[in-house]
Amino acid sequence: MPSTPRLYLVLFSLYWAQGLPVGFMTHALPVILRAQGVSLAQIGGFGLLMLPWSIKVFWAPWVDRFGVSKYGHYRSWIIPSQLFSVLLLIFLSFLPLQALNQPEYLLAFFVALFSLNLVGATQDIASDALAVSMLKNQQQHWGNMLQVAGSRLGFIVGGGAILWALDWLQWQSTFLMLAALVFLNTLPILYFKEPQQLKSRQTRAAPDIFNKHKIKAYVAYFYQTRYLALWLWVLISFKITDGLSGPLLKPLMVDLGLSFSQIGIYVTMFGALAALLGAALAGLSLKYMARAQALLIFSVLKVLSLAAYTWLAVQYQAQKTVAAGLIYLINAAEDFISAMLLVVMLTLVMQYSRQAHAGTDFTFQVAILATVSGALYSLSGVLADMLGYANYLTMITGLAVLLLWPILRWKNSLA
Repeated sequence: MPSTPRLYLVLFSLYWAQGLPVGFMTHALPVILRAQGVSLAQIGGFGLLMLPWSIKVFWAPWVDRFGVSKYGHYRSWIIPSQLFSVLLLIFLSFLPLQALNQPEYLLAFFVALFSLNLVGATQDIASDALAVSMLKNQQQHWGNMLQVAGSRLGFIVGGGAILWALDWLQWQSTFLMLAALVFLNTLPILYFKEPQQLKSRQTRAAPDIFNKHKIKAYVAYFYQTRYLALWLWVLISFKITDGLSGPLLKPLMVDLGLSFSQIGIYVTMFGALAALLGAALAGLSLKYMARAQALLIFSVLKVLSLAAYTWLAVQYQAQKTVAAGLIYLINAAEDFISAMLLVVMLTLVMQYSRQAHAGTDFTFQVAILATVSGALYSLSGVLADMLGYANYLTMITGLAVLLLWPILRWKNSLA
């Protein structure tokens, strides 16, 4: 069995590699498009790129069922996924940004980014399954802290550093740097020995996604007790406000007058550093606080962070000047709280994932989060164009208060 520090290093590197391209698509791309005059509705439409993260549950059982035991069941999925991501990033580096107004280049750009998400989602299934299978209960919060920290570090580089680098580096150079970083983060898993018993366990247990009776029996797991049924409602409601607000927060920064460098360094990178701190604090707090209590407390703090963004939107629509430092602080606070909340949520997702269905259970729950968020992503731009930033974010903040109710019901069911 590999040592715990080595396992933590592998998990951290995998989620860091995964966060690099996702950071570009979720943090840098909306800013670049908005600066070029793209409407909020069109920016919301780019949420289709994230579709693989919502539907990955359909091939998660294959990852649990099939693998090459000689190289390690999950390693045989992770390593090819990482290397293919490197190749896609190299390909993207040869697509000039200024040519994206030409249909053939735009199509190639979209297909490459979609493929990058497809590969990343597959790597995520195998990485999550490896974590669920190997982390003991008392290690889960630390493992998920490293997962959030690694992905946020990927956001710092893939989102913030890209925006900053575009001011002084060429498009090709920045993407080649991303490819090199993904490759470097592949080295720990290359030298990691996966326990052989994981192969036989997953081969026997993985559900058949093409058998409707087995699908029904699988989903019934989440209805076998009242607290699991209420947990399912927490999963469904958890990402509603993120899906509705997420695509608008960075464009709001552009409209408030911040430059690429300011958004890249002081918003995205400083915010991601705050998220790293939040993830570490959440991991520490779960040693002394019940997971259900932490989820409720951090969710209340999330409502307050949305209220702060609503205040920013009100100032913008009133054409009042807001100090850049205050914008950075509000953004950092939101990222800090979101990271704390995510560590708790992922720890609970891991808690409700059965060892025999490691990849499928974890992916099924996370896919619910991604599906809700992704479905609302495109809608958000249309609604914001109709209502304006202030009215729209006020509505979302009110909704966030109402969505504390599913968490309260689930928490009370555990008593």
